[in-house]
Amino acid sequence: MSESLLCLLTEDLLIRLLQKLGSHRKPFRLVCKDFLRVESATRKTLRILRIEFLLGLLEKFCNIETLDLSLCPRIDDGVVSVLLTQGSASWTRGLRRLVLSRATGLGHLGLEMLIRACPVLEAVDVSHCWGYGDREAAALSCAPSLRELNMDKCLGVTDIGLAKIAVGCGQLERLSLKWCFEISDLGIDLLCKKCLDLKFLDVSYLKVTSESLRSIASLLKLEVFVMVGCSLVDDVGLRFLEKGCPLLKAIDVSRCDCVSSSGLISVISGHEGLEQLDAGYCLSELSAPLVKCLENLKQLRIIRIDGVRVSDFILQTIGTNCQSLVELGLSKCVGVTNKGIMQLVSGCRNLKILDLTCCRFITNAAISIIANCCPDLVCLKLESCDMMTENCLYQLGLNCLLLEELDLTDCSGVDDLALRYLSRCSELVRLKLGLCTNISDIGLAHIACNCPKMTELDLYRCVRIGDDGLAALTSGCKRLTKLNLSYCNRITDRGMEYISNLGELSDLELRGLSNITSIGIKAVAVSCKRLADLDLKHCEKIDDSGFWALAYYSQNLRQINMSYCIVSDMVLCLLMGNLKRLQDAKLVCLSKVTVKGLELALRACCGRIKKVKLKRSLRFLLSSEMLEAMNARGCKIRWD
Repeated sequence: MSESLLCLLTEDLLIRLLQKLGSHRKPFRLVCKDFLRVESATRKTLRILRIEFLLGLLEKFCNIETLDLSLCPRIDDGVVSVLLTQGSASWTRGLRRLVLSRATGLGHLGLEMLIRACPVLEAVDVSHCWGYGDREAAALSCAPSLRELNMDKCLGVTDIGLAKIAVGCGQLERLSLKWCFEISDLGIDLLCKKCLDLKFLDVSYLKVTSESLRSIASLLKLEVFVMVGCSLVDDVGLRFLEKGCPLLKAIDVSRCDCVSSSGLISVISGHEGLEQLDAGYCLSELSAPLVKCLENLKQLRIIRIDGVRVSDFILQTIGTNCQSLVELGLSKCVGVTNKGIMQLVSGCRNLKILDLTCCRFITNAAISIIANCCPDLVCLKLESCDMMTENCLYQLGLNCLLLEELDLTDCSGVDDLALRYLSRCSELVRLKLGLCTNISDIGLAHIACNCPKMTELDLYRCVRIGDDGLAALTSGCKRLTKLNLSYCNRITDRGMEYISNLGELSDLELRGLSNITSIGIKAVAVSCKRLADLDLKHCEKIDDSGFWALAYYSQNLRQINMSYCIVSDMVLCLLMGNLKRLQDAKLVCLSKVTVKGLELALRACCGRIKKVKLKRSLRFLLSSEMLEAMNARGCKIRWD
């Protein structure tokens, strides 16, 4: 289509054309001024990958509503000041959602400037900004229109900071405080008095007691309540909820050690509109009275009871009383048998997601009845169910044609014939085959030929997989974004050449591949431009030339594991200095790197990198001044 022809189209038609192009729009806007003009005016979301382009992009796309800076480790107060004072700051006028997750370099002054500049801001994510405290909370309170706030792992926030948010952001509807360990009952009580519109609240792993649940029970609009790992909350607290929170639809009490079936019965009896119940790893067993009262929940669609002891009778009762279920989690549940599963799925025929991880006693019979009774399954997890064989995968391939995700990790009965049967599930997107040592290139070729939508594949320790399997895989599964080939020792540089054809690849695990060299890594680095996470631990034949190629070509790398690799001081410094987006590096046992070389490399990335893993013996060899500087810049060092 020529540009002259596009000039004849109305702007509405150009917008519709651009939407149809999806991920292929970039080449079109580069060669067509009309597409560039339309996208500049209509684009609503901007995710910044390189901070040096931030100012120019914000001036070009001035009508955005969502700005994601979570991949910009160098964002700090100075950058924010430049953004707001240089050029046009019109992009702030319509900004409604701001993502600053892991932006640990941004302090309270920059955060406040940014918040005040966005008058209609409705949602902010500062999760995993572990250095954030009450001053940053005070900055967030300057957004009176705020409706959504994610503060997961803001470790310094106390009741004082939460109080400022509660007073300043009275319209909050969604709030997540997971891992904010300094918040107590006092802060939660004030929050519940000031933010009466809360619909979603997550207080997981907080040191709150049942008194907090007394306060939370007063929230008349609360629909979703998550309290994972609240070890000080007991049945008394759950009883407060029995007559409170009339609109409650979902509750998660997983890993709450002091909660029992009695407390859950109280919650259920007061909320017949409950749609989701999570109670994994908090009950010793699932009692008959608890399962019986589930009968009153006509809208119940999701139950997750991972790690709980069950019986055939309990599973039969769930099948009888909960026939509207679309998701059931039984991961690591003791007592799951073929008989129980058969009785369960004969009633729950609408299941779409079923997790049977580590239910080791189920066999082909159970999987076959699942396949026959639940044709709408889209996700099935069977990790460590090693008594099943290719016969059950024949049934899955015959009946579950909508299957998108399947976990067969450590299922020793899976072989090439099983993959041939499974390949009939052409909608597969995610497949885990780790530790399936009986599959080979032949079986992988079956998947490659018939499952073109695959985006994630795990072949961890599939030792019979080699270069020929990768040739078939990369020919048929062009959309792969995540690939795990760790310890598949038959793979050589020829296999790396095939992987280089995967233009969408972002996560690649090559740990322990003893036959790949710098030649193979260079091929991947040159062609896989989207590579963000790379694991090369124990790839001992990769030398300086391979890491030089990564430093030059892999500019989008965010995480790298190069422990036990052969790299010199000079190339390590080059790598750490050139990778501007690098946030996480594992640098354990680099035998050719000196203490001085390692220190220079760390200084080269100081201010950007957020996590480093080093050998413990270096703790007292690296300069204290450098370690303190890294800590001050928000970098966590893990000593191995």
